[in-house]
Amino acid sequence: MTNTKVKYIWKRFAELSSDELYAMIHLRQKVFIVEQDCPYIDADYNDQDAFHLLAYKDNDLIGYLRAFRPGIKYEGSSLGRIVTEINSRGLGIGKEITKEGVNFLSKEYPDHEIVISAQHRLEHFYVELGFTARGEVYLEDDIDHIQMYLPPKQN
Repeated sequence: MTNTKVKYIWKRFAELSSDELYAMIHLRQKVFIVEQDCPYIDADYNDQDAFHLLAYKDNDLIGYLRAFRPGIKYEGSSLGRIVTEINSRGLGIGKEITKEGVNFLSKEYPDHEIVISAQHRLEHFYVELGFTARGEVYLEDDIDHIQMYLPPKQN
């Protein structure tokens, strides 16, 4: 599938409209809390420090991630809350969103690694995108996770 119909928009927290913020939180809660049956506080006060990537098909938010500069979540830069709406899975959108996030952070913070706290069941997905697992599997919000990273690009 070609993702020409998917529109990717980067915004800082203060630039999000109330409708964009609502759609973003709705998608995250729909997938991470309801679908994955994982009660946790999604509105964690980290959104204010993040860059937000919104993926739209027509007027529907079908994918999302948030990105952090170095020193916020980890020593390096990081990606999180990578999510694709259930009816849009299997179309390559998750990979496209992740690549967009990696490209953004690599450009903005080229001397820093990119870190993610990946759901362990998705480790292979991130390995295909160049990430390497680091450390042991750990429990985060009652789901197995593993830290993964991409080293800084060498010039």
